[in-house]
Amino acid sequence: MSQLMERFFRYVKMDTQSMDGQACFPSTEKQKELGRLLFQELTRMGASDVVFDEEYGYVYATILSNLENKDVPVIGFIAHMDTSPAVSGSQVKPRIVENYPGGDIVLNRELGIVLSAAENPELSQFVGKSLIVTDGTTLLGADDKAGVAEIMEMAEFFLTHPDVPHGTIRIGFTPDEEVGQGVDHFDVEGFGADFAYTVDGGDLGELEYENFNAAGAKLTVNGYSVHPGSAKNKMRNAVLLSQEFQGLLPVHENPASTEGYEGFFHPDAIKGSVEKVVVDYIIRDHSKEKFAQKKALFQKCADFLNEKYGAEIFTVEIRDSYYNMKEKILPENAHLIENAQKAMEMAGVEPKIVPIRGGTDGARLSFMGLPCPNLCTGGLNFHGRFEYACVESMESCVEILKNIVGLYA
Repeated sequence: MSQLMERFFRYVKMDTQSMDGQACFPSTEKQKELGRLLFQELTRMGASDVVFDEEYGYVYATILSNLENKDVPVIGFIAHMDTSPAVSGSQVKPRIVENYPGGDIVLNRELGIVLSAAENPELSQFVGKSLIVTDGTTLLGADDKAGVAEIMEMAEFFLTHPDVPHGTIRIGFTPDEEVGQGVDHFDVEGFGADFAYTVDGGDLGELEYENFNAAGAKLTVNGYSVHPGSAKNKMRNAVLLSQEFQGLLPVHENPASTEGYEGFFHPDAIKGSVEKVVVDYIIRDHSKEKFAQKKALFQKCADFLNEKYGAEIFTVEIRDSYYNMKEKILPENAHLIENAQKAMEMAGVEPKIVPIRGGTDGARLSFMGLPCPNLCTGGLNFHGRFEYACVESMESCVEILKNIVGLYA
């Protein structure tokens, strides 16, 4: 097994799942265990200024420039250590399917869990390559431990090849990205990079500098409960009223019916009873104008229903989460995209510029003064039991990182 794969397997076997709705940061202490390991590995490699933030869990490190009398930009590479709350990251059992022949991959014969080629037609592009899968009971954690492993591999290359010219490289690993607070305490000024890349994308060749504008919305429906036998003209069933609210939203503007630049309303969680229902929504759109319109419509639906029923039954709280980093990348920092494309082509990879249907740490960092587009990692099917990664793609991602550094040297 290659060193890159050994790293990746070591990292994914550590449970670093973050958790929504926690008052503490990071949301789970176990994320810090990976942070401490990365601190130790970077220190052993010989990186400079290696820091593990015991309070917040961040890891920072520097690879000092070996260029004499040449002033070049300081470039950063960032990945997150946590895995999604959606599926367990405990006791991950990764294995490599070598020389994938095509067709279905049986992940767990005993439980009948199969990675279906019919449901995942993109598998056909990996015939003859090596795929990393799980036993189907957990996610893999390529999001974003593939990015972590690739950055670490790149770091060791430059630290062990002092003859290869490079400017100063800054490295950052963050917790809690999956719950939307990964850079809440990130030290942008101390990081000291002129710009950076998050290594947190998917399929090989993907390059992203556009993402959703995003908001979280909480709908609270206050009902009135009485005995069902004597409820006529008295009961207000909050469950049914929440359904009525959902029915006012555009029927096709949901994740299952949208793609590309199309935005959506997504009821992500619901709890309650006749007396009271709370629904957590996420609202997304790439267009700043359409994003504002969606938020206004959400509020308008509540206002309409309150007027219909003559009472303050529906209340709405909307909080913006992050914005489209495109406005911070183009045109001033177009070189980040141009050089990433060149770096991919140098590695024999065809660049694919695609919009992120979500967000990254880089989206928020871009608005915090650190322009930060997103690079591929070679993983697919993130946040689920059928997540997998391609060995050869991950190896190419390491080459892309090295090429980017070279282009700025």
